[in-house]
Amino acid sequence: MTTSSQRAGRFLQQVGVAIGFLLLWELIVRVLQVPKFIVPSPYDVLLSIWLGFKSGVFLTNGWYTLSATLIGFAIGSLIGFVLGVLVSQVDVLYRLLYPYVVAFQTVPKVAIAPLVVIWFGFGIGSKIAMALMICFFPVVVNTIEGLRSVNPERIMLLRSYSASRFDIFRFVELPAALPFIFAGLDIGIVLAVIGTVVGEFVGSTAGLGYVLMKFNHEIDIAGVFASIVVLSVLGVLLHLILRVVQERVVFWAKPGTTIGA
Repeated sequence: MTTSSQRAGRFLQQVGVAIGFLLLWELIVRVLQVPKFIVPSPYDVLLSIWLGFKSGVFLTNGWYTLSATLIGFAIGSLIGFVLGVLVSQVDVLYRLLYPYVVAFQTVPKVAIAPLVVIWFGFGIGSKIAMALMICFFPVVVNTIEGLRSVNPERIMLLRSYSASRFDIFRFVELPAALPFIFAGLDIGIVLAVIGTVVGEFVGSTAGLGYVLMKFNHEIDIAGVFASIVVLSVLGVLLHLILRVVQERVVFWAKPGTTIGA
């Protein structure tokens, strides 16, 4: 088990790598005299981040992106979990629906993003729909695989004690599948951010993706980098929050290999 001192040491190492990368970036830009409209310096990016938060641009649009991401993630995860449970428990549904679930994932979400905007409009609805569609697959696949990977001997033991089908699901299958399910959620929350931003790229009047495109049209490359940094931080924070929840709920298991990435 990782101790607090080990985590602190690992964090300091990661911070050191980040600082070293920024210093190297600053040095290369200054020595080679790279124009700001090609690659800005870390100072210019940090200044753009500061000005963006000071003016409220990143706060207002960040909240818009975060709201669409969380709503889409919540709905998509719920649908994925329920469908995963049904498909894993009913063999007929597994044979009939699972191939279509996989086929749905092969459809490039960027390709259908314009259709989603047409169907749901330029408002937050289309961004929620994009986040929902892109995070749905890892949740449903990990739920199915987790529930179907339970040791059959444990199920037979409960059946020998006349346990009901629901009791078997509640006491054996669901606890065994929780690490898989959280692995899917972990992937899904990051993909949901991507889905929201793709929706904002295609058609929006708000959101961090919209801000990024606006900076790009204005040839404000420092602003583009700043928007990317804010989006990255948002994704990392959501990932870390979900990992903390996972450690509290699935405290008996370590995060393992994910399915459906």
